[in-house]
Amino acid sequence: MFASSPPSLPARVRVSRLPLPPAPAVQLRLKTLFAAQPGLPLSQLMAGTVAVAGGKVIGAALSWPGAEGQLQCGLELESGWRGRGIEEALLGLLTPDQSITEQPTADRPRTEQL
Repeated sequence: MFASSPPSLPARVRVSRLPLPPAPAVQLRLKTLFAAQPGLPLSQLMAGTVAVAGGKVIGAALSWPGAEGQLQCGLELESGWRGRGIEEALLGLLTPDQSITEQPTADRPRTEQL
């Protein structure tokens, strides 16, 4: 497979940009997904992408302003969906310039400064 080709996703999974501000039901789901990051500022999101399977949000990549004007990025995905190319698709749509190349670890939330 070529490095420039998009990852193939499971048939049921769709990845799309998150309309801002997120709808109340989506905000609740994001709070659940990002429970390890209790200070996640959903009201200050600058961009976001979500992965949906069977009508349920199974993952998201979000960016928000951090300390000293640095952009923060977080990625969360339900454990049963990891390793299927969804992480890459979420980050690829969130950062179209592909500036994020580090792979998230399966056992901890991913947050970094850009």
